[in-house]
Amino acid sequence: MAEKIKLVQGDTRPQLVLSLTDDTTGDPIDVSTATVRMRFRALGSTTVLSTMTASKIAGRVLEDGTIDLTSPYNTPGVGGRCVISWSAGALSLDPGDYEGEIEITFADTTVQTVYDTLKFKLRGQFG
Repeated sequence: MAEKIKLVQGDTRPQLVLSLTDDTTGDPIDVSTATVRMRFRALGSTTVLSTMTASKIAGRVLEDGTIDLTSPYNTPGVGGRCVISWSAGALSLDPGDYEGEIEITFADTTVQTVYDTLKFKLRGQFG
């Protein structure tokens, strides 16, 4: 089980940097012409609280964790990398456990959803 991403109520950071890869080959999924979204909801609920669209960023993550920015990975999204920023108010929720689902809609309108969800723990603000 993946570790929970820890967040604080009302914040708009940290940004989530994703590196989308094919489970079978390990190759990056080219999202340069796709739309990547995260749907966010309370754990155990079916109600989506917010949907955020990712911005594509350049590079491909190598096995050692470094970023390859050589061609073609200097084109945002080709190396499967994107970043999700929290929209204002997205974390103005009750403290608790939440999850996020990543969905990729390609230019030909086909859709691929990442099977594993992101796990989040939201704590309240001080004061």
